[in-house]
Amino acid sequence: MSESSASRPLKSPLLEQARQLIRAKHLSIRTERAYINWMERFLRFHREKADRWVHPSEMGNDEINAFLTHLAVDGNVAASTQNQAFSALLFLFREVLKTEFEVKAVRAKRPQRIPVVLSLDEVRQLLRNSAAIISS
Repeated sequence: MSESSASRPLKSPLLEQARQLIRAKHLSIRTERAYINWMERFLRFHREKADRWVHPSEMGNDEINAFLTHLAVDGNVAASTQNQAFSALLFLFREVLKTEFEVKAVRAKRPQRIPVVLSLDEVRQLLRNSAAIISS
């Protein structure tokens, strides 16, 4: 696949149907753009694997899980990015194609959050330890 065809938007009746349904549900334009982008990436991912365009109605749990796992493992995406792709595929399959699927993909790990503010007890402990270091 050439670089230019990878970045060119697909002219797909399915994506147009998804776009119209997104608008009918009054989702934001940014959600529309993100969802359509993820749907295109999903279709292109499986086109490269199958060496032909495959309609999502011919796909199932295995193809969805393969794409989401690819994002987490090979794409090394953040958990929020993978969740956005998951939401787009959920919309495509549930709302547009009216089918269900089961996710068993490797999920991207959420980073451990470090608190920005210390608790009162943590401040006391810090001051106590600082005073002990200074006096020694």
